[in-house]
Amino acid sequence: MGSISHNQVTVSICFKIILDVLVFIVSQVDGQNAPHQLNITFIADAITKGAVCLDGTPGGYYFSKGFGDGINSWMIYLPGGAWCATNEGCLNRSSTDFGSNKNPHVHLPLGNFQSPNKTINPDFYNWNIVEIRYCDGASFMADVEAVNLETNLHLRGRRIFTSAIEELMSTQGMSNAENALLIGNSAGGLATILNCDRFHSLLPDACRVKCISDSGFFIRAEHLRGAQDSATDYFRKVVLFHELAQFLPESCTQRLAPELCFFPENVVNDIRTPLFLLNSDFDQYQIWKYVAPNSPNEVGWNNCTTEFSKLSSCTENQQHIIMDFQTTFLETLEKLDDNPSRGLFITSCYTHDFIYKPSNWQRIPTLQNKTIQQALGDWYFERSSVCLIDTQNLHPINCPK
Repeated sequence: MGSISHNQVTVSICFKIILDVLVFIVSQVDGQNAPHQLNITFIADAITKGAVCLDGTPGGYYFSKGFGDGINSWMIYLPGGAWCATNEGCLNRSSTDFGSNKNPHVHLPLGNFQSPNKTINPDFYNWNIVEIRYCDGASFMADVEAVNLETNLHLRGRRIFTSAIEELMSTQGMSNAENALLIGNSAGGLATILNCDRFHSLLPDACRVKCISDSGFFIRAEHLRGAQDSATDYFRKVVLFHELAQFLPESCTQRLAPELCFFPENVVNDIRTPLFLLNSDFDQYQIWKYVAPNSPNEVGWNNCTTEFSKLSSCTENQQHIIMDFQTTFLETLEKLDDNPSRGLFITSCYTHDFIYKPSNWQRIPTLQNKTIQQALGDWYFERSSVCLIDTQNLHPINCPK
């Protein structure tokens, strides 16, 4: 057999380098050109585990595998969808996508914060992406063993959350997670706050675990002038119906009534895991749904608060209430402890939900020249501290939907 020449070795090494580079480039292109959708998976043995929706159908999640150097980074997304607080309300919900997995979407489009396009989503584009189906009506917090034989309602959102994470760890490599992020919007944003430390405890070996709540900082606003505090009454019903008291932070329930521990303002200070609050101080959903003028003769509130274009039709008294909501929201934030690991991006857009709506990811007005995308990335990767609050706008501003 002839000897191998120096030139042959050089060519071989060069070919290997070129091949490795091509493989890397293809992996990046495949990731950026991957279908912008998540595929559904039903939790294995969900019925046996009790990890089921309101109607008893198996819990599930959508999953898109990471690639490149994002293979050990995980984003778990908890979607919004309000709550249910009575037999009738939860029965109605159980016949919808928010309470059943009978007819779920097989594929789910990716939002911009989940996009595999590096230009749109430079910090998280190649991460493993998971969206846990929200079908329990209690922000993934309930775990009631007994099933009402008359209604067949199952209150098991907590088990869905835990079972989904455990399955991802045992079958998809999440046990090797180096970076992990729990993120949710609206009711899912509240779920993110309430489940943040528990999420961290499930990943004890991860290097960096953090949580982002988008539009989940629901305030009590009990001292809002000229308005009713309807949120407290509603949250009381949610907590009682789903028997949540035992699962709410003990540091809060030892000093306050359980329903008050469903309000982030009373639990955020005790969360040990780094948390980012992304919200509007003119949160449209909170204003429309949980604030109402005291006067029983006040008309037009539900109509004039549904969107920015209708605010001008609110009465003078109603507009004062809206302005006072901003003041109350900011005062509630100011009462939180000064935690250097916490991030804030508080805008004055008259909207609710940011990361879930495609246009909002990059088109919401910047704060101190930072977009939402830049703020979240800088905070998560600790490139800089992020505490951004719009102090210039004392009236709600119109932002893209």
